[in-house]
Parts: sequence; C-alpha cells; structure tokens
Amino acid sequence: MKYNMKKVVMMLAFAGFGFGAIAQDATVKNGIKMYYYKKYKSAESVLAPLAEKDPLANYYLGLSYLEEGNLQQAQAIFGKYPEDLANMSGMVRFAFANKDIARGNAMAKELAAKAKKKDWMPQKYAADAITYTEGGDINQAIAWYKDAIAKNSGDKSELQIGLGDAMRKISGGGGEAMNNYEAVIEKDKTNSLAFSRIGDLWYDARNYQSALDNYGRAKEADVNNPLPYKALSNAYSRSGKYKQALQNLQEYLSHSDNTFEDQLEYTRALYQAQSYCDAATQAQKLLQGQPDPTRVNELTGILGFSQINCGDSLAALNNLRKYFAVQDPAKILPGAYIEYGKLFLKLDMTDSAGHYYMKGISGDTARNKTDVYRDVAEAFKAKKNYCKSAEWYSNLVKANPDAQAADYVWRVIMYYYCKDLGNGMIAANEFEAKHGATQPSAYYWQGRVASAIDSEATTGGAIPYYQKWLEKVGPNYEKKNDLKSAYEYMMYYYFNTKDKENLKLYKEKILAIDPNSRSVKEIEELEKQVNAKPRSSGK
Repeated sequence: MKYNMKKVVMMLAFAGFGFGAIAQDATVKNGIKMYYYKKYKSAESVLAPLAEKDPLANYYLGLSYLEEGNLQQAQAIFGKYPEDLANMSGMVRFAFANKDIARGNAMAKELAAKAKKKDWMPQKYAADAITYTEGGDINQAIAWYKDAIAKNSGDKSELQIGLGDAMRKISGGGGEAMNNYEAVIEKDKTNSLAFSRIGDLWYDARNYQSALDNYGRAKEADVNNPLPYKALSNAYSRSGKYKQALQNLQEYLSHSDNTFEDQLEYTRALYQAQSYCDAATQAQKLLQGQPDPTRVNELTGILGFSQINCGDSLAALNNLRKYFAVQDPAKILPGAYIEYGKLFLKLDMTDSAGHYYMKGISGDTARNKTDVYRDVAEAFKAKKNYCKSAEWYSNLVKANPDAQAADYVWRVIMYYYCKDLGNGMIAANEFEAKHGATQPSAYYWQGRVASAIDSEATTGGAIPYYQKWLEKVGPNYEKKNDLKSAYEYMMYYYFNTKDKENLKLYKEKILAIDPNSRSVKEIEELEKQVNAKPRSSGK
C-alpha cells in the first residue's frame, strides 16, 4: 500500500497542533483555578508563559498581579489586549483599585453595553470587575449577572458564583447568594469553590457546624483547594480552639503558595496555640531582612511574648521594650499589658508588674474581668508575694461579688500568709456571708484568722468559729491537719483558763490524730511546772 507522504505529514502537523492546543487549554484552566484558589504566585508561574498568545491567560495573569498589589504591572499586562473583553474588564478593575471610582463605573458601563442580544460575556466581565473590587455600583453588577444568566443556555456556574458573591455585598443578600451557590453544586458535586462559599455563608451566620460541614465537602471535592483549610483555621481561631486552628493552617500551608503573609499567619497561629518556642523560632526567621517596619514591630512583639513562655525572660524584655516603644497604643490589647506585667513579675520587678497589670485591667472593656484579676492574683501567689496576691483577689471579689468560693478562700489565705490579719478577718467574714451555707471551710478560716489574732490563746475568739466548723465537718473529717489545728488552739485556750475537763478532752482528740504531738507534750510539761510550784504558806 502506498501512502501520500505529504498528506500524512500534514495530518500529523494538524494533530500536533490539536494536542498542543488542548494541552495549553488545560494549562490555562489550571492557572485560572490557581487564581480562584488565591494561589497567585502559582497562577503567575503557569500563566506567564502563555500570556503572549492567549488573551484569557493574560487576563488572569493581570488579575494575579492586581491581587498582590502590583497595580502598575497589572495595568501593563491588561494593556496588551486592549480590544479583548476580559482584559478590558481588567482595566476596569485597575481603575477601581487605583481609587478612580467614577472612571471605573463609566468603563464598566461601556463594557457591558457591548453585549448584544444573546451575547452575555460583556455583562459578565463588567459585573466581575465591580464585584471583586471596591467602589463600584454593586446593584448594577447584580442586574448584569441576572441578565447574563438569563441569556446563557450553557454552564452557568461561574455566573452563579459571581452573582452569589455580589449578593453577599448587599444587606439581606445572603439568602439569594446561598440559592446561587447551591444551584452550582446541584449540577456539579465537585465544585470545591461553591462548597467553600456556602461554608463562608454559614460561618457569617454563626452556624458553625454547617460551616464546618461544607468546608469539609469543599476539601473532599478538591483536596488541593487551600481555601477551606484557611477558613477552618479562622473558624477555630475565632471560637478559641487554637490547636485545631493551627492544624488546619498547617494543612493550608501544604496546599497554598506559602507566601510571607501565609508564614506570618502561621507564626500568629503558633503563638495562639501556645507553641511558644516554635512561634519564637518562626518570628526570628521572618524578621531576617524584613523591610516593612509594621511587620518588624508585629514580629518583634510575637517574639517577645513567646520568649516570656519559652524560658528567655531577658531577651523577652529587650524585644518587648522595642515593641511597646513603637506600637500605636490604640492597637495594644489589654491582654498584652497583662503579659508584660507577668514578665516583670518573673524578673522580680514588682512595681513595674503592678503598673502594667493595672494598665491592662483599666483598658479591658469586658464587663466581667474575673479571669484577668484571678490570673494576676495567681501570678503574685506563685512568686510568694502574698500581700499583692491578696490585694488582687480583693479586686476580684469587689468587681464580681458572685465570684466562686475558691476566689474568696484564696483571698483569706493570702491575707493570712501576708500577716494582714485585720483584712484577713474581713475577708473571712465576707467568705462566710457569701458561701458559708455550702462551704464549711468559711468557718474554719474565720477560726484560723481569729486564732492568729489571739496568738496567745487567751481570749477564745476563735472558738465559736471552730465549733461551727466542727459541727459541719464532724470528727471524721479527712483533712486531719485542719482538725489538729483547731484542737490545738482550743487546748491552749483551756489550759490558760484552767478548764481541766476541756483541756483533757482536746488533748485526747489531738493524740488520736498524732500520738507524738509536740503541742500535747508542751502542754504536759507546762502542767508539770504548774503542779511543781510550791503553794503559798498564807503568812
């Protein structure tokens, strides 16, 4: 069989062209997907080689530059195809991004006006330019989307996602936005972007379980879509579940472009998840060669606050002094001052610690500051600065009289250890008044403070309190040392008042707990001395 070689060569050439066009089209679509997944660097690397010959690739290349803030570069890219609808839309976006709102709206209307009869693409591109920038007439964009959807007899998914995104920008538009996103996934269960958008809507409505469910579906639809991982991280972070937030952010990083902003977000997440040493390491890495003063200051703050909890207090002090010297006071949260106070307390700089604790408290607009007061009180307690701890527990119960019983009792204990027995008795009485019905320890601490006031056991001031406490807890109370403490005071008092019957009773109670009691031996020695004294002759 003979072959027409010229014909064969031409067929192969056409076949090669076809395969090349298909491959390029697939590559362009991949680049566009990277853009929608906010992987702008990836999109640029895919689209840049194709942009010279493909207007659509050029358009999405320009959009990627625009999203990264490279306005002039984006303008130059769009300008390469001045008659192409997509790139004309890019120029509209550039005008809005450049704050030229009037020109942007005018250009959008000119672009939409190019639509004739069943031609809907000009309206779609004009609506996109308004929806995905700021300053345009969003109601006009919605009208264009709806007209384009009515004209389009084919795949409407991109238009419906665009309309949904536009509806989310107007008050009360969430319901119609949801309808459009759901219409997309009814026809295409693999549309990860639509599931992500539904998750966003539920998240905005604070229906977190539905948000999480749809972010999960977005991941299942396309495991390479980084957006649901980032959304999940944000959702967990907002709800205070910082470890789950960190886990999802790590997944996000494995699918994203891992930009500086991504790394900065990761550093914040490490700190929030209390991975302080890792946060410090990450902050130091990002600080190297960082030219932006704002970023330098934020990273310096994260570094310093992380070092507080990573065993490097002096380095933390050095970095936080830099941070507080530069940071706008309006941007410093009260919690930052509290943490700064903790650092000074670690360094035994109690005056500075108190100053910054109070600065944090006064700046906290939350109605209930109980947790903050407690943190400060416990920090002073840990440093054995009992007087300061007592002061902060007092601040706590004064600010929140319904505070838990533990706060009341620690207030008494701190005054007791501080040897401020006057305030200790006031605190013990307030503890009994507030929680005495359910907390027998209130009576015990009244007795304990009263016995310290009557240190010679001569007035018996502690006995009524101890008796009330013993009535409530009984002789089988498990804390034997507390029983022994009460019994000892009573024993000494009855010795001083020469009440031999009660003296004998409480000696026996003590010995039942501690057969080798030193206090009982001491009393017995005193009794011997008294009994050995010669009686007066009466002369």
